[in-house]
Amino acid sequence: MTKNDRIWAPWRIDYVQKTVPEKGCIFCKVLKSKKDEKNLVVHRSKHCFVILNKYPYNNGHLMVVPNRHIAGMENLTDTEVLDINTVMINAIKKLKKTIKPKGFNIGMNIGQHSGAGIKEHIHVHIVPRWDGDTNFMPVIFDTKIISQSLDNFYMLIKDEWSTDEKI
Repeated sequence: MTKNDRIWAPWRIDYVQKTVPEKGCIFCKVLKSKKDEKNLVVHRSKHCFVILNKYPYNNGHLMVVPNRHIAGMENLTDTEVLDINTVMINAIKKLKKTIKPKGFNIGMNIGQHSGAGIKEHIHVHIVPRWDGDTNFMPVIFDTKIISQSLDNFYMLIKDEWSTDEKI
């Protein structure tokens, strides 16, 4: 990287400069709010919702979040498990259709010691992957390049979800 090269990721400044954690559960606040676009919620089902990760690991990073505030999977009901997994599979299909990733990392960090950023409310990460999306930037410069703005991706995936038949 030469000294004139620049990578601009202005949306990251909020995360980098955040020194005081928010009080209360961010997912519960989003669930109660009706401002889906502002909160980056792209889909709501009976027992969960899908939200864009505001500080994504990769372009298209979604999270499936149970509506109920719980810290462990063992506390989910069978109905919640089915709904979360059905919505997760639907999200994967929509990502494949809209941004065409070559693969996915899907997982959960449960509890503080696993690296969970929001340890009191479980959620499933769906991270799309492409050939060449891992490179020297994170290792050498501690910088991740996200190739699409959150606003642009939000409209793309929200439009795709709006094509579903209402149940």
